[in-house]
This record gives sequence, C-alpha cells and structure tokens, in this order.
Amino acid sequence: MIDLHCHLLPGIDDGAPDLETSLEMARIAVADGITTIACTPHIYPGLYDNNGPDILRRVAALQADLEDAGIALKLVAGCDAHLTPTMVGELNSGHIPTLAGSRYFLFEPPHHVAPPRLEQSVMATLDAGYMPIITHPERLSWIESHYDTMKALARAGAWMQLTAGSITGRFGKRPQYWSERMLDEGLVHLVATDAHNLRNRKPLLADAVAMVAARLGDAAARDMVVTRPGMVLANAAPAAGPRAVGPAAKASTSLGVLRRLFRAA
Repeated sequence: MIDLHCHLLPGIDDGAPDLETSLEMARIAVADGITTIACTPHIYPGLYDNNGPDILRRVAALQADLEDAGIALKLVAGCDAHLTPTMVGELNSGHIPTLAGSRYFLFEPPHHVAPPRLEQSVMATLDAGYMPIITHPERLSWIESHYDTMKALARAGAWMQLTAGSITGRFGKRPQYWSERMLDEGLVHLVATDAHNLRNRKPLLADAVAMVAARLGDAAARDMVVTRPGMVLANAAPAAGPRAVGPAAKASTSLGVLRRLFRAA
C-alpha cells in the first residue's frame, strides 16, 4: 500500500517530534503493509513556515536513516498545504512541493471555518495544471453546511482523501458517518493515514482498507491505496485511472465474477 499523507518527518510540525519516533512510525507502517510513504508536513504560514527545498532535504536525510536502521520503506516528498491567496504561485515556485514532483498536491482546507471562494481557489489550481487532493473533508467541522461544495469540487475534478482513522471510527461517529456517506456516494479517491504520532495517530491503513472492501468491494479499496496513489507517483493523468465508485460497483463486480465463472463452467 501507498500512504500519500503522513507527518513522518521529525521536528518539522505537529507530527513526529524526533527521529526515534519517526523510525518507530516507519516500522509500524511497514508491518501494516505500507511500502511507500509521502512525507507531508504542514505548510501553514505563521505557524509552520516550511518550504519545498527544506522538505526535500529532510526527506532525503530520513530515507538515509531508514536505510541505516534496516527499515524497508520508500519515502517521497510532499506537503499538507493550507489554503493561501498565493497558492498557485507557491506551487509554481516550488515553495509548496507537489507529491513526488507530480502535478498532484495535498490541499488542506481550514478545519473550523469554511473559507470564502473555496471552489474558485480549487479551480484556480486545476486551471494552472495542478491536481488538488482535498485532505480529510470528513473531519471538517463545517462539512454539514457545505457538503454540496465537496460534491461540486469532486465533480469539477478534485480528488477527495479520507483519513483511515475516520473510516474505522478512531475519530468518532461524526467523521465515520461522513466517511461512509462519501464512500457510498462515490466521492472518495484516496485513503491515507494522516499519521502524526505513536499514540492515537499511528500510520495504519489495513483495517480501513478492509472496511472499504467490505463496503465497496476489493477493487475499489485497492484503487484507493494502490492504483491511484501509484498514478500520483507516476504523475499519470487523472482520467487514465479508475473512477471513484459507490456500493453499486460492488454488486456489479460480483455479478461480473459470477458470469465469468458460469462461462468457464
């Protein structure tokens, strides 16, 4: 599996505080079946003033530390970019690093206040040739009043990324409800850990993937942690991959399997 959202870099934001924690988080991820992690620290002006060149240097250093520790985990760079008026320019300059140097990047809306002109901001990045991935919409405090906005963004071409812990209930019933609703309505493209620590935010995907598979089928679950993340790392065009699906696809897939079995018989 590929985890495209993880705060693994030590001492750079509210994620891993030190190298020891980063290494233990990496071990947990590998044991869970994760083979590649995107290191995505916050870029939040005035709070986490990180930048692309420094993030890339830190990712290279942590990769060397993993190799020294015998941890078989591949790292790529990225960030969790908070909305700013100059986002497109910051993407163009490399101040905001995209995921593995691709067209894709993590776009984090404010948690507690719905930003004005969100749709226009997302469209501006799309028009500039970037592919925004909206992070953890199910956990936003304002999703109830702006759910139609999320649906509109998905229809416009943005990808939606759920947090694994929201699906499994680790963040409570409300994020779990919105996760299930978005899954059922075919709005979800990716599942990631958004891991921060060794306590309540570990880098775990497998349980959430199993729950998605039970709800939507194995193919849909695999698309969220293998197929589409692989497209991101390869900088493939979004249209080249599978579309997001709801539960109806599970029934269609099962019917297709039965038909093939009957033909074989």
